[in-house]
Amino acid sequence: MAFVSQEKLFTKRWFIAYSYILIGTFIMAISFVFFVSPHKLAPGGVYGIAIVLHHLFGFPIGTTALCMDIPLAIIGVKVLGPRFGIKTVVGFVSTAIFTDFLSYIWGNQPLASGDPLLSAIFGGVLLGIGLGLLFRSRATSGGSDIIAMIIAKYTRLPLGELLVYVDSAIVLVSLVAFQDWKIPLCSLITIYITGKVIDTVLQGMSYEKSVFIISDKYSEIRERILTELGRGGTIFTGKGMYNDASKSMIFTVLTRREVELLKDHIREIDSQAFVTVMDANEILGKGFKSLNDGISE
Repeated sequence: MAFVSQEKLFTKRWFIAYSYILIGTFIMAISFVFFVSPHKLAPGGVYGIAIVLHHLFGFPIGTTALCMDIPLAIIGVKVLGPRFGIKTVVGFVSTAIFTDFLSYIWGNQPLASGDPLLSAIFGGVLLGIGLGLLFRSRATSGGSDIIAMIIAKYTRLPLGELLVYVDSAIVLVSLVAFQDWKIPLCSLITIYITGKVIDTVLQGMSYEKSVFIISDKYSEIRERILTELGRGGTIFTGKGMYNDASKSMIFTVLTRREVELLKDHIREIDSQAFVTVMDANEILGKGFKSLNDGISE
């Protein structure tokens, strides 16, 4: 990732990318101020540490996180090279500003008073949405990501595994600091939900299905897919494991409704056909989402 964004200033892609960053970081700040911090939850990252320090010593959350993010980004550039784009810098600076601004206006009262579990759930959803928008702009959240990448460089451990270790260590810090088992348990719920929501924001809801069809009457099924459903596909040739006979397999991608229509067509043509239907998290190409919809840095 280059240090300077490649988008031309004030182009449509530039506005979209930075809109994602500002909207995403504002949503993250709402999560921290209204749901996460009031219940002392520590959802990993530098904001998990900042929340612990806030409740122990009264330090402002955003400023404390920023004081950790800046040196981590500098160390990351020195150790890993210029992987952290200007959008990442804008991301962690705007998160800090929004968080302290909302804290100043709202204070430290939970929106869902007396219900840490509900706050953990909604906090995780909002964090996931915010981080998902941040990642869609090709920025990163900095903080614990940088720590994990530095450790990965010298230990050869998988980055995803290290991120889990770093965030888990921060959750344990909250247990030591507050001596309350509900806090780390609810924090883990927040972390889990955040990850799931990030996937949904990045990949979208799974409305499409991948379909594999093996049938001796594949040509008739092919015609129904082309004419009745208006979809395309690919035909593969393979061999059956049982008798080594040549088989033709159709691969296509359809909506949920089209899958049900296709099943009726296959049942009518060849009731002995072998059909596999799987969720397709993200479909890019003609007839679905355009490859040009993404934002590159």
